[in-house]
Amino acid sequence: MEQPNRFQKLVAAAKQNITEISAADAKKQAEAGEAILIDVREEDDWRDGHAEGAKHLSRGVIEMEIEDAAPDLKKPIICYCGGGSRSALAAESLQKMGYENVRSLAGGFRAWKEARLPSTTE
Repeated sequence: MEQPNRFQKLVAAAKQNITEISAADAKKQAEAGEAILIDVREEDDWRDGHAEGAKHLSRGVIEMEIEDAAPDLKKPIICYCGGGSRSALAAESLQKMGYENVRSLAGGFRAWKEARLPSTTE
């Protein structure tokens, strides 16, 4: 069995400090206005398709731009990426910034698509 690399170890450690949420629950909360859905993937990935109703704040800028997108530290935030690794790191980072209710979408956008949840390219 192959040993995890440093990135995989970093993600595993982050996942110990955050909460993951299912695609179905994320959709419900976002649709009801109970949570902000944030896509942390790169711009090209976003343009190729993203969860309907999501905001785009790539992993490289989320810490700098989150306060404009989500000024309320108590507002639930659900981050997602392609498979759930980058969003786990983003969720942990937002928690360190004082956000109190951050989740990471388990399985990322891949899980969203597998669940046949609405996505768009607009």
